[in-house]
Amino acid sequence: MTITITVEKDGYYEVNGIKQEPSVSLYVIPAASKLRRMLKDTKELIVCPGVYDGLSARIAMDLGFKALYMTGAGTTASRLGVADLGLAQLHDMKTNAEMIANLDPFGPPLIADMDTGYGGRTHKLFWNETPVSDKISHIGPLMVSKSVQQYIQAGVAGFHIEDQIQNKRCGHLAGKRVVGMEEYLTRIRAAKLTKDRLHSDIVLIARTDALQQHGYDECIARLKAARDLGADVGLLEGFTSKDQARQAVQDLAPWPLLLNMVENGASPVITTKEAQEMGFRIMIFSFASLAPAYIGIRSALIRLKTEGIVGTPEGLGPRKIFEVCGLMEAVKIDTESGGDGFNDGV
Repeated sequence: MTITITVEKDGYYEVNGIKQEPSVSLYVIPAASKLRRMLKDTKELIVCPGVYDGLSARIAMDLGFKALYMTGAGTTASRLGVADLGLAQLHDMKTNAEMIANLDPFGPPLIADMDTGYGGRTHKLFWNETPVSDKISHIGPLMVSKSVQQYIQAGVAGFHIEDQIQNKRCGHLAGKRVVGMEEYLTRIRAAKLTKDRLHSDIVLIARTDALQQHGYDECIARLKAARDLGADVGLLEGFTSKDQARQAVQDLAPWPLLLNMVENGASPVITTKEAQEMGFRIMIFSFASLAPAYIGIRSALIRLKTEGIVGTPEGLGPRKIFEVCGLMEAVKIDTESGGDGFNDGV
């Protein structure tokens, strides 16, 4: 059988003399699938700058980063104005992640902090009005499941869930406490079952903060158990040396590991080049936007207070910032749709 296809100048074509109208099928790869392919099909280190709001995310996107990380510390500081002590809840984190993840449907996939999975509370056991121990109420699997489902619906590509107690704190502060192995694995199991039930490609990252309290071997045991339950990536928080970080990659190979780099935190500074050589697959910089924002804002406000002017560099006016935030895309949509909102310029 011979098939003859003739393409005409107007884009139409004929198949065996029958005229056909050209059609294009557009399929947007979900962010979670995009991140999963990056892990599976490449060997490159996925570098994710920490972003905490729309502007920081837009700047990272404008600079061409291939993935982003929504930091819990940054979200807590920017949305609530408080320290990262477990005060942000599911609504705070999910709504912020949803906004960032949907700035550009074709943009970089977003990994988001999910803390402990939310829900639950801490209380003390008393005997004759004397506290005898801390009892950590369980963060139920249903709450973890709800959190995972909401992150999936928000368009988040990946998330990490950890083993700290509910009144948790930043991973680079002292005094962290973790739940027992079984409760931790309950969280991982609930997360895995939920993403499977919803047929989602969202990347499940198992994080442990047990290093301070229980030591390195316990961390490896917890991550291996999480891996066996189907977690996609591991995260050991708070490495105390480069050798320890390198050893973790070797002890858990070929399972991919994520490195959280917090400069001036609990861990030594590891560059992206060093992390790549060690064998890490993802690297997040939680304070990459937050710390410079603090420096810049504080410096500008000090100048305003002392000199009566902010001192914004020449050329950095409202239009420049708005352009980073999609001004020209908005103009194009309005104009091509027949609107006249920008006929007189912008």
